Amino acid sequence: MSTDIAEDLDSRVRTLLEQHDPATSDPREFLGARFDAGLAWVHFPPGCGGLDLPRTFQRRVESQLAAAGAPPPGGGRNIIGMGMAAPTIAAFGTDEQKRTFLRPLYTGEHLYCQLFSEPGAGSDLAGLATRAVRDGDDWIVNGQKVWTSMAQHAQMAILVARTDPTVPKHQGLTYFLCDMTDPGIEIRPLRQITGEAEFNEVFLTDVRVPDANRLGPVGGGWKVATTTLNNERVAIGNRPGVPREGGMIGKVAEAWRNEPQLRNSAMHDDLMRLWVEAEVTRLTGERLRQRLAAGQPGPEGAGMKIAFARLAQAISGFELELHKEAGLRYDDWTMRRPETVDLTGREPGYRYLRARGNSIEGGTSEILRNTIAERVLGLPPEHRVDKEVAWKDLDR
Repeated sequence: MSTDIAEDLDSRVRTLLEQHDPATSDPREFLGARFDAGLAWVHFPPGCGGLDLPRTFQRRVESQLAAAGAPPPGGGRNIIGMGMAAPTIAAFGTDEQKRTFLRPLYTGEHLYCQLFSEPGAGSDLAGLATRAVRDGDDWIVNGQKVWTSMAQHAQMAILVARTDPTVPKHQGLTYFLCDMTDPGIEIRPLRQITGEAEFNEVFLTDVRVPDANRLGPVGGGWKVATTTLNNERVAIGNRPGVPREGGMIGKVAEAWRNEPQLRNSAMHDDLMRLWVEAEVTRLTGERLRQRLAAGQPGPEGAGMKIAFARLAQAISGFELELHKEAGLRYDDWTMRRPETVDLTGREPGYRYLRARGNSIEGGTSEILRNTIAERVLGLPPEHRVDKEVAWKDLDR
């Protein structure tokens, strides 16, 4: 049975490459053809980019297409769309929603951003205040979101809003797919310590979102959002296909080998320790990804995200010390609006500053430790006095 499936997949890949040569095809055209052939996510339903096969077969497809020079899914820029929106749409979307939203997401025609955090609801996301009020077949949304990465480039957003303020905070939320080109959406840049403005604050004023764009039931948004957040932590903490010495540790190891004047015996042991930790983290992440192949990510992804953040900050600090005065240099402090989120690029000074955000974005390390304690280790939860209190009665 597995042999037959593998042979069929190999045949589909060959046909795709014969009809759409990656070297000469437009990337979006190629990705659209790949989606239509069921080779986008083989575990998704037919017609939605998949073939209803076990997720474990995806790696076979990816390896063959990567060897042929195929363009990256999502156009290489759609990190939130591919890592967070797509698995959530697959888990909670209707058949019509899957057919409508997944293909342009996969081709990169629709870039996604995440409208979750708010000025008063970051770590306590369930306390968010953005309201969505039903008006016929639409919802009218008003509120403010913050730390919204790449909103300036996005055509679509995943949005959580409060639809019932009379029930406890976790129960009154609903999840939507929001068109970022609609009237009433204002995007303002937030400048980071690096000088760039990757993320933004987003103001929503009487924005109309069709009920057809609602994912999951009214009032069931927390469950849908949890699926998104679990996928986000895996996406940040365990990026697929990272080779040995990939990422930030590769930059440090390369400098150590190629610039002998930087070396000193006092730092040798620290480098070896960081190298081993990076490799163990990479292999652990790969093992976690294989375990998750049978289903949706769970709270275990919080551990990978914490490990990634801690290690990135430790390595970038080591690198800064290794380069001494040169590590403090920074080639461009002018405010820029980057096309992609770059966690490891540019100079040591940039990497050091950018890594400060790793323990905040995608869930703070402090909150994720609570997640691990309660949902992985089964320890008693923290005492919460607001669990049974209507959101409208909470102090804010």
